[in-house]
Amino acid sequence: MPTPLRAPTIDHVELLVPDRHAAAAWYQDVLGLIPVPGTQDWADDSGGPLMISGDGGRTCLALFAGPPTDATTKDGYRRVAFRVSGKEFVAFVEYGRKLGLTPMAVQDHEKTISVYFHDPYGHDLEVTTYDHEQARSVLR
Repeated sequence: MPTPLRAPTIDHVELLVPDRHAAAAWYQDVLGLIPVPGTQDWADDSGGPLMISGDGGRTCLALFAGPPTDATTKDGYRRVAFRVSGKEFVAFVEYGRKLGLTPMAVQDHEKTISVYFHDPYGHDLEVTTYDHEQARSVLR
């Protein structure tokens, strides 16, 4: 029997962080993600997630309180990747280098270019662009 789903999209990715509000502030400063209106009570009242998003809540990071998973035991989690335009990518790489994000490893995948780094809790993150030609200026 075939699935009835035709075009599912990712709603959220869950991350464990020691302090949801401090993590949300970091994600806002670095990636521009903000709390999703109408969902803050989940985190405030029930210990549920603090939902943050860069697209009005279509796709979110769900920040749950708890100790981050050790980098060596991520149980299948690898990284969260964010897609941006070539212009945004170039600006982000420069910004991330100024902030001292690590490792800020830029990799040319021939059709895309990505930069890899960590949040303060050890989660692997990626910013990627499909505007390959525009983003090549950051390769060094």
